[in-house]
Amino acid sequence: MDIQRLETAALHAGHDVTNTQGTRAVPIYQTSSYVFNNTEHAANLFGLKELGFIYTRLNNPTNQILQERLAAVEGGVGAVVFASGTAAIATGLMTLLRAGDHIVASSSLYGGTFTLLNVTLPRLGITTTFVDASNPEEFKAAVQDNTRAFFVESLGNPKLDVLDLEAIAEQAKAAEVPFIVDNTVASPALLNPIKHGANLVIHSLTKYIGGQGNSLGGAIVDAGTFNWANGKFPEFTEPSAGYHGLVYHEALGAAAFTFKLILEGLRDFGGALSPTNAFNIIQGLETLPVRIKQHSANALELATWLEARDEVAWVNYPGLESSKYHELAKKYLPNGQSGLLTFGLKGGFEAAKKFTDATKIFSLLANIGDTKSLIIHPASTTHQQLSVEDQAGAGVTQDLIRLSVGLENVEDLKTDITNAFSAL
Repeated sequence: MDIQRLETAALHAGHDVTNTQGTRAVPIYQTSSYVFNNTEHAANLFGLKELGFIYTRLNNPTNQILQERLAAVEGGVGAVVFASGTAAIATGLMTLLRAGDHIVASSSLYGGTFTLLNVTLPRLGITTTFVDASNPEEFKAAVQDNTRAFFVESLGNPKLDVLDLEAIAEQAKAAEVPFIVDNTVASPALLNPIKHGANLVIHSLTKYIGGQGNSLGGAIVDAGTFNWANGKFPEFTEPSAGYHGLVYHEALGAAAFTFKLILEGLRDFGGALSPTNAFNIIQGLETLPVRIKQHSANALELATWLEARDEVAWVNYPGLESSKYHELAKKYLPNGQSGLLTFGLKGGFEAAKKFTDATKIFSLLANIGDTKSLIIHPASTTHQQLSVEDQAGAGVTQDLIRLSVGLENVEDLKTDITNAFSAL
């Protein structure tokens, strides 16, 4: 099937109904392992002479459909799914890097990602320099001889900074390193980083793609555009000691990183996505193009309304004309700016906590991208492990409240917020 447009690909890509007994819905293949035809068939699968299924830690037919669909909607040559967004990031970096390597990353990252790069990976000999991603020249200035990756979020969480991806991609190309973009907040329905120079795209499928708040999942989409034979990544051009002397770049070409993620990343770290969660995420992906439009419309209307409230000190949403990211949003996010917005209260830290406790429709929890509206106070929760300086780099101020605007009637959301203001 020749699928080109997002809405169609989100519904059909990867699913050949003739291979699933004619089922219109994607089946759940709830199995840990697969029967081989004979020992020769098994040997061929393990030796990559044939493609097929061996063990669900490596792949699964339900997961495979999701992977092919994600590659289609992001414009990549392949995708690999994981048990969570964090598992995708960690496995991807550990598959790509080795002790002594260096990353240049945006400072405005989700708190868990920042801690992985700032605290955990240095224990393994992989270090990161954090830069102000609004200035692409800072990436160039931070490059070292051992730099092996650039890492950013296309729409920062919770800073909501829209980055000039093309300018950063040029710096990555000059440094001969892969440009990795976490596209969770924007989603492929609003932005395709590969079109702007990204080599690898990461998603927490738990968020807008899944959309229902019922299943964890993560993914890496490989654009197939990076030259792994440029001399900086010997594990792609030298025989793999962990896989029968396989030379990834030579044998697999543009899909080398995709297969390395499976054959080494999932095999060795085991962060496999369950088939049931893959099924649930597929249901979410099918309605993503419709949902994200309403998320964006509700968020923009709510942000505009909040700007006029006396209780509010400031509002941050890229769709607002007052946003310093508005011009970049018009270039990179012309069809909507997603469902996250942040604002600060004139009463500061304590007022923000009290307001957050007072909402009824907005649920206080640590997630985004649900059909239902969510709220959190990052300084006391998701980013509390960071220093005040690192919080500031991530765009977290003491008064900041983050809203993940859902699909409820926006007038009901305004009423809920108004009632919470009354509690101050």
